[in-house]
Amino acid sequence: MNRRGLGKDELAARVARDIPRGAFVNLGIGLPTRISNHLSPGSGVVLHTENGMLGMGPEAHGNAIDLDLVNAGKIPVTELPGASYFHHADSFAMMRGGHLDVCVLGAYQVSARGDLANWHTGGSDDIPAVGGAMDLAIGAKETFVMMNLLSRDGIPKLVPECTYPLTGVRCVSRVYTDLAVFLIEDEAVAVRELFDCTFDELTGLLEVPLLDRTNEGGQ
Repeated sequence: MNRRGLGKDELAARVARDIPRGAFVNLGIGLPTRISNHLSPGSGVVLHTENGMLGMGPEAHGNAIDLDLVNAGKIPVTELPGASYFHHADSFAMMRGGHLDVCVLGAYQVSARGDLANWHTGGSDDIPAVGGAMDLAIGAKETFVMMNLLSRDGIPKLVPECTYPLTGVRCVSRVYTDLAVFLIEDEAVAVRELFDCTFDELTGLLEVPLLDRTNEGGQ
C-alpha cells in the first residue's frame, strides 16, 4: 500500500474544524498543540493550558516570543484579548471539575471501546509522564485523540484492547489520525473520513472491526 495520509499540520487543521464554536478546550502536549495555529479567529474557542492560562493564542515566533509565556509543553505561545492566568491548582480544578468542553490528547494506544493509554509504554527504558492527562481524559466533557494510526514500526495504535497502562477507561469519543477519522461508538468503531486510503486498505491494517460511515453527512 502506497500511503501518504495527512501531514501534522493538515491533521491539526482537520481537528480544528470539528471543535465547536465557543468551546473551552485543552490541547495536550505534542501533536495537539498544533491545533492552536488552525483555529478560526472568529471561532470563539477558548484554549486552556494545564500550567495556568485561559485565552491562549497560536504559537509565538520571532519577536513575538516571550519565554515567560509558554504552554504546558513549554512551547512559546501568544495570548488573545481577555487572556487570564491562575495557579496550577486552579487549572487542575477546572480540568477535574468538568469545566472543559473538549480535550485533545496524543496516545500510544486507543482501544475499540475508547480506553486511552498515553502516559507509559511499560518498557523498562520508558520514562512515565502522566502529567494532567488522567485529569483531562476523565474531566473534559469530550475527549478527542490525535495521533498517527501506526507506530514508527508499523504497529497499529487503534487496537481491540490496550496493552499499555491505561490513562482513562471508555473516555475517548473520536480518534483523528493521518489516515482516517474514527468515531468510538457504544458497540463499534465507525470510520467517518478517509485520507489517501480506501476502507478496505484501512481494515487490512487494523484488527478492530470497522463500520463504514464515510458517506454519511454531519461531523
